Amino acid sequence: MRTPRLLTALPALALSALLLSGCAAASTAESGSDSGGAPGFEEGVGAPIVDEASGDGDLESQPGDDDRAVITTGYLYLTVEAPLDAAAEAVSIVEAAGGRVDGRQEYAPRESSVMSDAGGAELVLRIPADRLTATLEKLKALGEVEELQLSSSDVTREVQDIDARVTALRSSITRLLALQDAAATVEDLIALETAISDRQAQLESYEAQQRYYAEQVGLSTVTLVLGSPEVAPVDEPDTFLSGLVTGWEALVAFGSGLLVVVGVLLPWVLVLGLIGLAVLLIVRAAVRRGAASTESAETTPTSTTS
Repeated sequence: MRTPRLLTALPALALSALLLSGCAAASTAESGSDSGGAPGFEEGVGAPIVDEASGDGDLESQPGDDDRAVITTGYLYLTVEAPLDAAAEAVSIVEAAGGRVDGRQEYAPRESSVMSDAGGAELVLRIPADRLTATLEKLKALGEVEELQLSSSDVTREVQDIDARVTALRSSITRLLALQDAAATVEDLIALETAISDRQAQLESYEAQQRYYAEQVGLSTVTLVLGSPEVAPVDEPDTFLSGLVTGWEALVAFGSGLLVVVGVLLPWVLVLGLIGLAVLLIVRAAVRRGAASTESAETTPTSTTS
């Protein structure tokens, strides 16, 4: 009777061994995972691929220019005659290129006795990376370029690492689902469901990071500032003629500012002058009355004695 019982227990023992080996592999992967030690990854995920022929730790293949993941950001300042109209044109250019506008601020024109301002605008543009250069050329044609800055950040390693982790997690979940279908006890089923739930949460997190990097790499971010000529940055003189023009403009600006100051102070000077004149007349009148009283007091005793 022992032989039939042994044959009956063999499938259960095989299933238990398979489950224990899967859990042991998952535990080893958790202790060996890199980049923060996120649990649930298979061993070797995120590590360099070793070339077995050479035996070194170099990457099996270096990413080419087409495979690189680069995030590009930029800043463009333009001086235009009508900033609000130029902002509308910039939006049309970006949307025609397949991009979008993530932020927009506009400042209305202002008129005063001192100076006039045609207003301004600031746009946060998302431009497809493969059309960035052509789109920037169209934007620069809207006015005079005062400042242009572009910076790039290579995130190829980060993207490759996340892709590898996503692939490993999907494979792990597939294997655990196969084990779940063959679970013999409730304890095994609960353990498998817990492991699957943990890996599914990690997978969703890394898939969100995948989408973020894909969006950042695919669409470059450019901040466009549109200003009027009245508030345009002053160009530094580099020749004698430009220095002479700059000096004359500075002299004219100083004279205009001085006239403005005189115009502001003139009413106060007139009022204070009138008040000072009135005070001076009152003081002089008081001094004269005091002198007359003194003279009359000195002459009165002399006439009495005689």
